[in-house]
Amino acid sequence: ITNTSIDFVKSTGTSLMISVDCGITAVDEAAYANTLGIDMIICDHHQPREVLPPAFAVLDPLKPGCNYPFKYLSGAGVAFKLAQAVAALLGNQQLPLKYLDLVAMAGAADIVPLTDENRILVMYGLDLLNRSPRPGLLALMRATRIEPGQLNAGQVVFSIAPRINAAGRLGDAKIAVELLMTEDIARGEELSAMLETENWERRKLDEETLTSALDKVLSVHDLDKDMALVLHEEEWHPGVIGIVASRLVELYYRPTVMLTTIDGVAKGSARSIPNFNIYEALQQCGDLLNHYGGHQAAAGLSIDIVNIPEFRRRFNLLAKEQINNDDLIPQIEIDAKIKLSEITPKFLRVLHQFAPFGPENPRPVFLSEGVSHTGFVRKVGHNHLLLQIKQNGNDKVFDAIGFNLGHYEEQVRDRNTTIDIVYTIENTGKECKPHPQLRIKDLRVSG
Repeated sequence: ITNTSIDFVKSTGTSLMISVDCGITAVDEAAYANTLGIDMIICDHHQPREVLPPAFAVLDPLKPGCNYPFKYLSGAGVAFKLAQAVAALLGNQQLPLKYLDLVAMAGAADIVPLTDENRILVMYGLDLLNRSPRPGLLALMRATRIEPGQLNAGQVVFSIAPRINAAGRLGDAKIAVELLMTEDIARGEELSAMLETENWERRKLDEETLTSALDKVLSVHDLDKDMALVLHEEEWHPGVIGIVASRLVELYYRPTVMLTTIDGVAKGSARSIPNFNIYEALQQCGDLLNHYGGHQAAAGLSIDIVNIPEFRRRFNLLAKEQINNDDLIPQIEIDAKIKLSEITPKFLRVLHQFAPFGPENPRPVFLSEGVSHTGFVRKVGHNHLLLQIKQNGNDKVFDAIGFNLGHYEEQVRDRNTTIDIVYTIENTGKECKPHPQLRIKDLRVSG
């Protein structure tokens, strides 16, 4: 929320402003809205500060004194609660249920824990999406080769949400809004094609920014000493630095802050690893920051450029106090050791009952030992390993892919080589039918 956006609301003659997934730290902005006679209802799920905005209403399960039993709703989930309350006053409690598909997409894409009420909202919302998708979303699903009935939370996160977000990141978010609202399938297809183009541009920008950031890491940080990364480049596009920060966390497994310059001020995104609360770290550096907000794993911030070196120093000191060398090594927790022959239709049906999968309810991770390939081994994309595998001479063959594991291609190519694999099981579309694919998380040559 900015004063500029409030001025726009005022110019339209609107007297009520509702924020979703933001606003819990907008103390000055809410006060400014009050001076213009605009009531503000804030729906947020981020950590509040000591002083709450002087809004007409502040809905946030993390707000001090809030007795709502589930504290980890998504931003859209909080807005859905407001819609339910309004519908109850109108005497039509069923009214908001037609928006569960949007709540599900937001819940999956917002990377909130898929437990408790979030799990219920996302499950029923995905069911609605698969049974009766909106025309725009149907067009977007087909553009990504997902048929109705096959969409899951992971596909929302990695296929649908990036395309919807691409419009707002690089251009005009109205395209995405119209796609979600249109009732015309032909218009939905036009808008879907526009989002696909925007997403390709976004992906190219991602790669350019990542290359630049990797160079910046080596020039700014000593990776033998620094436990966190703080990077600033004036020309980085603000729409992609959050995505690139997440990729740097995957590569270096360190808390990462990426900043660009907007109107003379550094603004950006922060991403973290499990054992480091990045919001609390920003809080402890609050005297150096203009604004900040977020939660344990992700946050946004703005800072005067002159303060970045001191912020980098203090942020790293905090990281060194809380992170040890073991924390910098990603760990994979294996749920069960199984044989590939145990992956039967019944097994897959039982596995599906654990869905929707996401944070705090991840897909079960399995270990299978002594696996061999059929002769089909390919390195695809930038560094991905594609292969077909079997075990102990069994006729059952599975498609498998290992993202960022392409460097194993030469080691596993020998037909006599056996490998141990750690993986999850996902359904992919094959001839318009669900088909299990093994998503390899790690492997080792065993013989």
